[in-house]
Amino acid sequence: MARCYSVPVPNRQSSLVASSLPRLWLISDARNDAVLERALAKLPRGSGLIFRHYHLPSDERRTRFHAFARTARRFGHVVVLAGDARQARRWGADGAYGAVLARGPQVLRLVTVHSLRELARARRADAVLLSPVFATASHPGGRSLGPVRFRLLAARARVPVIALGGMTAHRARGIGRWAAIDGLSS
Repeated sequence: MARCYSVPVPNRQSSLVASSLPRLWLISDARNDAVLERALAKLPRGSGLIFRHYHLPSDERRTRFHAFARTARRFGHVVVLAGDARQARRWGADGAYGAVLARGPQVLRLVTVHSLRELARARRADAVLLSPVFATASHPGGRSLGPVRFRLLAARARVPVIALGGMTAHRARGIGRWAAIDGLSS
C-alpha cells in the first residue's frame, strides 16, 4: 500500500500548500451547527474548517462565519469559506471552497470531485476533496467509491487529496488527509 496519496506537483502555491495543508478538516453543515464550537476545540491544532452553512440567509451566514472563524483561529485552524475567492477574501477566510473555481484573489482553493473526469477538471484547485469514499448520512443510498477506487483515483491527482464521505478516524487510518461532517461532530 502506498504511503501517501497527496503528491503535489508544481501549481500556483504548490510547495506552500502541500506543506501547510491541514491533515484533518471539519465541514460545517446545518446538522452539526449546535456542536461546531465544541468540535473545533477537540480538533488537533492546525486542522481546517470548511464553513458551508448554506441553510442560513446571507447576513446571518456571515455573522455565523465570523463567530466560528474566531473560534477556529484560537485553535490555530485554517478557515475556508464555501464561496468564491473574492467573497473569501472579503470575509477574511484563508481560502475558498466550491465546485467552480473562477479566477480571483490568491487564496487557498479547495474543490470536491467525485470522478476521474472531475479530478482532471480541478487543475486550478490547490487541493481536492475526493468523495464519497464511504456511504454518507447526507446521501443515503448513494454510491460510494470505496477505499480501493479512492486510492486509484487519488493516485491520479496532481494536487493534494482529502478523503471525504463517511469518514471517521478509524476509516482514515492509512489514507492521509481527510474531512468529515458527522465523523468529527460527536
